[in-house]
Amino acid sequence: MSDESRLRDEICRVGASLYARGYTVGAAGNISARLPDGFLITPTDACLGDLDPARLAKLDANGEQVSGDRASKTIRLHRAIYGADPALRAVVHTHSTHLVALSLTPGVDPANILPPLTPYHVMKAGRVPLIPYRRPGDPDVTSLVAPHVPHVRGVVLARIGPTFWHESVFAASAALEEAEETAKLVFLTRSARLPPLDDRQIQELRDSFSARW
Repeated sequence: MSDESRLRDEICRVGASLYARGYTVGAAGNISARLPDGFLITPTDACLGDLDPARLAKLDANGEQVSGDRASKTIRLHRAIYGADPALRAVVHTHSTHLVALSLTPGVDPANILPPLTPYHVMKAGRVPLIPYRRPGDPDVTSLVAPHVPHVRGVVLARIGPTFWHESVFAASAALEEAEETAKLVFLTRSARLPPLDDRQIQELRDSFSARW
């Protein structure tokens, strides 16, 4: 099996897993992967739970479509993310419920929407900036997201959802999932006012696991 075939299968496998567990619904969300000669991305209005490897959109290095169904309109943002860090190989975007809800909550810190409640959030997801609302497909969002790319694993687009990037589709998905689970904890423990990890504990995680915090 070629590397491209493996990537196509991985995109479909991760998409089905995210959909089955409620991280995205309907035709929301998209996944892309970098190829040596371009990109793969889920088609526009595709359901992540029912992707066909053969119908994924393939684009050349200039972003021009060469095969598959019509590419998601978010390819502009995905390409900007790849352009900001040559080491990146995958981008995953969903409309995960708790992160979207948190983006609408007054008082959240736009520099880091999630408090460091668990070590795995710090290690896997890290600091997560909140990007001000822009309509879906607005080209301005690329200039808002790209400066964050070398420093964090992902961002939350206000009222839309999380976008995460990593060295593989699975790793990007895992980071996004960790952020969504932390957002759930924020709502579940709101009345308890749980203390976050302190600066010393966070620095220990940065030193031990190269956490992006």
